[in-house]
Amino acid sequence: MCTTCGCGEGETRIEGDGAHAHEHRHADGTTHVHPHVHEGEHAHHHDGHAHEHTHADGTRHSHYHAHEGEHAHTHHETGAGHAHEHAHAEGTVHSHWHSHQGDHVHSHAVGAWHAHEHAHTDGTVHSHPHEHAGEHGHVHREGQAHVHADGSVHTHAQGAAGEHVREGHDHMHFGTGPAGAHAPGMSQARMVQIEQDILAKNDGYAARNREWLADRGIFALNLVSSPGSGKTTLLVKTIEALRSALEVTVIEGDQQTSHDADRVRATGVRAIQINTGKGCHLDAHMVGRALERLAPPDDSVLMIENVGNLVCPSSFDLGEAHKVVVLSVTEGEDKPLKYPDMFHAARLMLLNKIDLLPYLDFDVEACLANARRVNPRMAILPVSARSGQGMDDWLAWIVQGAQKAQVEKAATVEALRRRIADLQAELAHLRSQ
Repeated sequence: MCTTCGCGEGETRIEGDGAHAHEHRHADGTTHVHPHVHEGEHAHHHDGHAHEHTHADGTRHSHYHAHEGEHAHTHHETGAGHAHEHAHAEGTVHSHWHSHQGDHVHSHAVGAWHAHEHAHTDGTVHSHPHEHAGEHGHVHREGQAHVHADGSVHTHAQGAAGEHVREGHDHMHFGTGPAGAHAPGMSQARMVQIEQDILAKNDGYAARNREWLADRGIFALNLVSSPGSGKTTLLVKTIEALRSALEVTVIEGDQQTSHDADRVRATGVRAIQINTGKGCHLDAHMVGRALERLAPPDDSVLMIENVGNLVCPSSFDLGEAHKVVVLSVTEGEDKPLKYPDMFHAARLMLLNKIDLLPYLDFDVEACLANARRVNPRMAILPVSARSGQGMDDWLAWIVQGAQKAQVEKAATVEALRRRIADLQAELAHLRSQ
C-alpha cells in the first residue's frame, strides 16, 4: 500500500491555501523554480537532481534520481542509487550499484557467512560469500524453495530481501507477507512499522473529526470507487434530490483540478476541493483542515468524494460515519474479489449505471454474490443516476442516517444538560450547608 512510500507527501493543496515558489540549483549549474504550499514547518523537496560518485578506481560519474519526502543523506531517498564496495574472502575488492527505497539497515547474524548475488552494470551476475554482524531479514535467492506452514512450496525471486512472494507456474503473489504488500528493497517488518505509524497518526485525526461531526449532528459519508464509476454524477443527482430536505456540503478529493468541486457548486451547495498531488487518497488530516474552511452546519449531511482508487482509501479512516463504495456495471462483476479490502471496509455498495445492463454482458447475481462473499454485512443498492432507478432507496438510506446522527446529538446534549443540572444542584447544596 502507499504507506510504504509516503506518496504525495508535501503535495496536498486545499482550496484557499497560499502558494509560493522555491528556486533550486542543480549540480550542473542549472536552476529551476517550482511553486508549492506550506503549512508550518516543511521539508525541502526536489523533483530530482544529480549526484556525483567516485569509484574505487578513481573514476567519477553522476546520475539523476528523484526524491520522495525528506532526506538527510544522499543515498536514503526513494529512487536513489549508489555503489557499495565489498571485500571478498580471497582479498579482492569490487563495487556494485544498487538503489534504495527509503532508509534501510543491512545486517546479518554475527559470524554468519553466506552468499549474495550482485548484478553489475554490464549485465554480469556473480555471488560472493561474506561475513556480517547483527541479525538480518529473511533473504532468498532465485530458485530457492520455501515451505509454508500449510505444506505449500514456492520459490522466491532474485534479490527478494525480507519479502514473501508466492510463485506458481503462471502466478506471482507479492501480497502474502505480514505487510500485505511489496516495496523493492524494503523488508516486511519495516513496511509493517511504517504502516502502523502512519495509520496510528491518521486514526488520531479521524477520531477528532468524528467527534467534531458527532457534536454537530452531521452525517458524513466517504464515497469511494475506481475512476469512471459515475461517482460524481451520482453525487450531483443526490444533492439535487436532497437539497429541499437536508443541507448538504461536499469535500472533493482529486489529484489535480477543481472540476468536480465546480460541478458540485453548480448545484448551489458549498464544496471545497482537496488536491492530493501524487497522493492516491484523502487522509483524516486533510479532511480536518477542509472542515475548518467549509464549516458545515449542524444537522446536515457531509459528502466526502475520495480520490478514484479502490486500494489505499480502504485503510484511511477520515472520521466518516460510513464508507460507501460505488461499483458500476461497466467494471465487471469480479471487482469485489479483486479489491476485497475496499468492499470489506464499506457499509454500503451502490451498483451504479444499471440503466446500461441491457447493453452489457454483466452478471448481476454473480456480482452480488462476490460482494457478499467479501462482506456479508454490507448493504447493496442497485441505482442509476441517469434514469433514477433505485435512487429513492439510496436517498432514504441517507435520510435515515442523518436522522440517527441528529438523534444521537440531541441525546448527548440532553445528557450534558442533566449533568450540568446535577452539578448545579450539588453546588447549591454545598453552599447551603
